[in-house]
Amino acid sequence: MDVRGHLDLLLLAVLAEAGPVHGYAVITALRDRSEGAFDVPEGTVYPALHRLERAGLVVSRWEQATPRRRRIYELTHDGQLARTAKQREWRSFVNRVQAVIGPATAQAMA
Repeated sequence: MDVRGHLDLLLLAVLAEAGPVHGYAVITALRDRSEGAFDVPEGTVYPALHRLERAGLVVSRWEQATPRRRRIYELTHDGQLARTAKQREWRSFVNRVQAVIGPATAQAMA
């Protein structure tokens, strides 16, 4: 499935629920929670996380948990507000789509 246009919401949602985690855990959570539908490559997720960090929605820090250092990502207060706003927009969009295609069609597609 294509996540273009929705990746920020997905990343913010994972970080809101998972708490401070490293990037690979974000990728795994996206894949697991979507039952494999969102198998987003590292080359897409990491630049998006860095973009969210530049926007002040995410902060990161380096952690030495193993012999390798890992960058840990965490949602900021502004990130939480952005997640809530994006979820509201998403629900509104879904409701409008269902209104257009009709409840019977929406249920048949589920």
